[in-house]
Amino acid sequence: MRQFFDSNVVLYLLSDNQTKANRCEEIVEQGGVISVQVLNECVNVMLKKLKMARPEVDEFLAVIKSISDIVPQSIEVHEGALELLDRYQLSWYDALIVSAAIESDCETLWSEDMNNGLVVNKTLTIRNPFDR
Repeated sequence: MRQFFDSNVVLYLLSDNQTKANRCEEIVEQGGVISVQVLNECVNVMLKKLKMARPEVDEFLAVIKSISDIVPQSIEVHEGALELLDRYQLSWYDALIVSAAIESDCETLWSEDMNNGLVVNKTLTIRNPFDR
């Protein structure tokens, strides 16, 4: 099963909430796919919200990059997101994540923020990691 990680799942690895951090670690350890957008969102949160120093950010990103397949932003992801936007009532940035997951042939998209259980284009299921 090919799986895609939303930025919130990746960022929970840094959480003080050990239950959520451990659950996300279980999922991410299995390997999966992220997009450049996920990396960018993580950097923004780590610098602005978590106030992490650049070396810490770089170290965390190196680990994530080493265990993930990384999908670049592409015109195909952009066009796919435009198609998904209204059909599934997604925000623009969520539509980009979903489109990247579909372009990567993923069967599961792990995200805390999206509609748990939603099946997109009959191929991708969105799953909340904390809803067992």
